[in-house]
Amino acid sequence: MTFLSQLNWRHATKSFDPNKKVSDEDLEKIKDAIQMAPTSFGLQPFHVKIITAPAIRDQIRPVSWDQAQITDSSHLLVFCARTDAMSRIDGYMEIASGGNPEARGKLEMYENLMKGALEPRSPEELKHWADKQTYIAHGFALAACAELKIDSCPIEGFDPEAVDKILGLPENTKSVLLMPIGYRAEEPKHGKVRFPESDLFS
Repeated sequence: MTFLSQLNWRHATKSFDPNKKVSDEDLEKIKDAIQMAPTSFGLQPFHVKIITAPAIRDQIRPVSWDQAQITDSSHLLVFCARTDAMSRIDGYMEIASGGNPEARGKLEMYENLMKGALEPRSPEELKHWADKQTYIAHGFALAACAELKIDSCPIEGFDPEAVDKILGLPENTKSVLLMPIGYRAEEPKHGKVRFPESDLFS
């Protein structure tokens, strides 16, 4: 199976079979896809919480419009944006240089480029920027699930502040969207509704 061949198969699954679990091997493949997602400057300003504990999911469900996917799916992925852009730059440079001061010196121009682009931004602007990068990573997770024939459902309908509190997230990490994954309890009752190519492309 490939992602392109699975586009018609995947749908936003509303009803998961709570008895079917995603294997550790497949979960690692989904994590690999998220890790390899492209982001601005390669800074990956996101963090994904993978929730399996029923007690935590039971707390999240009421602040997510009581959506059953939160508790019935195999795993609940919480995609979070990181707002600590400057420390991300430092971390990136350490990894890129292998901790070698000479190698890092050769990357100074790129480091200054990143700082020049991000330092002038307000906290609100940095959050908006990080949100967009988080959505790219989320898209790659959806694609990986489709290729693996694992069901998923992107969810924006929840109270981010409440979820942040439940998960005890640090100040620089904010939940952006939820993604339950697992296996559908039933086939979708309706086909996909999509606008025609003439509406989407020119």
